[in-house]
Amino acid sequence: MDATSASSSSSSLSSSIFTNYPLISALTAFAMAQFIKVFTSCHFGQDRTRARMARYKERRWDLKQLVGSGGMPSSHSATVTALAAAVGFQEGFGGSVFATALVLACVVMYDATGVRLHAGRQAEVLNQIVYELPAEHPLAESRPLRELLGHTPPQVIAGCLLGIVTGVIGHLINLFTR
Repeated sequence: MDATSASSSSSSLSSSIFTNYPLISALTAFAMAQFIKVFTSCHFGQDRTRARMARYKERRWDLKQLVGSGGMPSSHSATVTALAAAVGFQEGFGGSVFATALVLACVVMYDATGVRLHAGRQAEVLNQIVYELPAEHPLAESRPLRELLGHTPPQVIAGCLLGIVTGVIGHLINLFTR
């Protein structure tokens, strides 16, 4: 391969990545969901409404949520749903590529409310057990397990709706910029 064809190949690859509507829709939905989590996350115990109000008044935001898992809305659900919607709009909803994207989205959302949610709940119980151990116990000083792993059904539904809206808006932008 000579330098001209290598440069041409590299140029077409970079332009196709930056104009890949399904990829852009998925990444946009992910970024939006993670950003929203900064304002909807709550780690102040059982009284979530009062804690949220205090956080709004005091302007305390959980910036760790920009890269964290769990919370409202589900960024995994938003990402795969936006991808499936964008693939459907671009390739057609009757094709095998859309079917693949839809099945992937369903598996990811099922996993978020199943295995990952229950693993997080088990981590809560284990952390409580360790917290109640006497100070001289070898595990008393162990690092707590991450509890916010999965999603409740409303969090997954919110992520799914965000993904669909992102896919539709991306499709409309794509139509009007051609």
